Amino acid sequence: MSHDLTFPTGFLWGAATSAYQIEGSPLADGAGACIWQGFSHTPGRVANGDTGDLACDHYRRSHTDLDLMAELGLNAYRFSVAWGRVLPNGTGRVNAGGLDFYQRLVDGLLERGIVPMLTLYHWDLPEALQARGGWVNPDSPRWFADYAATLYEALDDRVGLWVTLNEPWVSTVLGHLIGEHAPGRRTLHEPPLVAHHQLCAHAAAVAAYRDLGRHQIGISLNLEPQSPATDEPADQEAARRRHHFINRWFLDPLLLGQYPDQLAAIFGADWPRFPPEDLERIKAPLDFLGVNYYSRGLVRHDPTDLPLQARRLTPTDRPCTAMDWEVYPQGLTETLVWIKERYGDLPLYITESGAAFDDPEPMKGRVHDPRRVDYLRDHLAAAHAALEQGVDLRGYFAWSLLDNFEWAEGYAKRFGLIHVDRLTQKRTLKDSARFYREFIREAGG
Repeated sequence: MSHDLTFPTGFLWGAATSAYQIEGSPLADGAGACIWQGFSHTPGRVANGDTGDLACDHYRRSHTDLDLMAELGLNAYRFSVAWGRVLPNGTGRVNAGGLDFYQRLVDGLLERGIVPMLTLYHWDLPEALQARGGWVNPDSPRWFADYAATLYEALDDRVGLWVTLNEPWVSTVLGHLIGEHAPGRRTLHEPPLVAHHQLCAHAAAVAAYRDLGRHQIGISLNLEPQSPATDEPADQEAARRRHHFINRWFLDPLLLGQYPDQLAAIFGADWPRFPPEDLERIKAPLDFLGVNYYSRGLVRHDPTDLPLQARRLTPTDRPCTAMDWEVYPQGLTETLVWIKERYGDLPLYITESGAAFDDPEPMKGRVHDPRRVDYLRDHLAAAHAALEQGVDLRGYFAWSLLDNFEWAEGYAKRFGLIHVDRLTQKRTLKDSARFYREFIREAGG
């Protein structure tokens, strides 16, 4: 393989995972249950009745996975910590066994020359805290800051990149509005509170890091351009609403200190008035922003889709992934450039980018996944195009390192660069992993 794309010196080439999706052994060594433990064990919640009880067995096979990262030539790895492994009750007593796992993981990364990027929260709230109201409880920011401080004190001497929250929009909307994710709530009044409390939690964790930490801290958001399905005014307005609902709901308070006015119109009487001092804390300076990009939204006005009255469509005339998401690499460039133009020259990382496809089973030690190879090639080129337009882009983390537990989709959707056999746990490099290794080797950084 040969390409003519050169990336900056120090560029991070990584892959990303999350704790509940890969670790397995969710209650091992004194860990406390998380909301996905109960949710996945509730009949009808997850495809095929799948759970994260085994996942990729990473909790017991981390050394194997670390060696695979080194084999791929990665110089960075983004992972999340399971809150309940470290604090089984969400607050209070530290579980030494759980914390030791992450100590060993970080040490193993550094031994292999791999930079750790640690995400504090990837949707696995301890069940003990959900019993106290979860993210609806105004005490939740304090819970999160105390948990974050525990990890700073244990790991900041070795971890230089910290992410407070992963995609709080998803845990807000899918968890509390649509009910497709844990904790499975379907309400109109909870999402604004959940989003605001998560933003306050982020702010509290950043403040704690400024006191205790010595490196860099940011947040990762799912972002995507929104396009109207037709030229009809109603569809164009629906796309604008969805843009505010997805892209600006979190970015505006984080970087401008205010919520978009359109959110109050979308939620109506369910949109609260938030204290100005909260918004002042939320916009505390970030060291970087993580961008999780998969596709764009193709939007049609739909008055039955509440509260947004806008529905995302699956195009029938363009390639799509197994998730029915359009393959739209130019949207990555558009998103990164839009952030620069609207919010300024903030350092950016692509903290997730990838695709699920219906991969064949391994044959003779190989998995042929040409569509994922094409997806990677095109999105890496889109990332490079953003660099050429002056975006301060500092790294790319492919989602995901391993085929894993894909939340409500169970194990039916495979995003991994590495195939994982569900019965034997054998790992097999896909062609996309081999492509990524060669791309890294030639791209520099």
